[in-house]
Amino acid sequence: MADGKAKPAKAANRTPPKSPADPAKDKAAKRLSQDSEGANEGAAAAPELSALEEAFRRFAVHGDTRATGREMHGKNWSKLCRDCHVIDGKSVTVTDVDIVFSKIKGKSCRTITFEQFQEALEELATKRFKDKSKEEAVHQVYRLIEGRSPVISGVTKAVSSPTVSRLTDTAKFTGSHKERFDPSGKGKGKAGRVDLVDESGYVPGYKHAGTYDQKVQGAK
Repeated sequence: MADGKAKPAKAANRTPPKSPADPAKDKAAKRLSQDSEGANEGAAAAPELSALEEAFRRFAVHGDTRATGREMHGKNWSKLCRDCHVIDGKSVTVTDVDIVFSKIKGKSCRTITFEQFQEALEELATKRFKDKSKEEAVHQVYRLIEGRSPVISGVTKAVSSPTVSRLTDTAKFTGSHKERFDPSGKGKGKAGRVDLVDESGYVPGYKHAGTYDQKVQGAK
């Protein structure tokens, strides 16, 4: 005997079928994901720069827009030693600094790395602080440099010269040059370079110039 109750029909699956994946896009997405994860891990693992290395990098890039801060040339090495008072003129001189730089750098190199920079400081430390042990001397030299930045020199002032002053004193000008300036030394502009025609109707030098109109109006 057939069952009088009808069985409910199964709901139709309305989920649209997935389009076939593009293997090339999947590989690219996977590679980007791996690269980003690697970059994040590298950034997290990167050690913080010490105060000494930060100072090294600031001096390394000084005056050189192409410098990366990872290497320092001799000019900036000398500036660092001067600005940080490693050079005292007695125990350590400019010559000592140049000799140490030439000794530490490679034969065919013109720059030193941070590691070589530390070696150079160790060489100078024993000369700069002769009354201290090597470790203490190195520590003192590091303290001179840590947190420092290159000193920016001010604008060079022009030196006054008697010759220049004499050549620029308008009161001593003669001839046509004198006509280009008024008694106060201010330039007359075009009037000092071109002979302008006086169309006022008065004789040049007439002390009552410009009073004719006033006299005519007064007479009326």
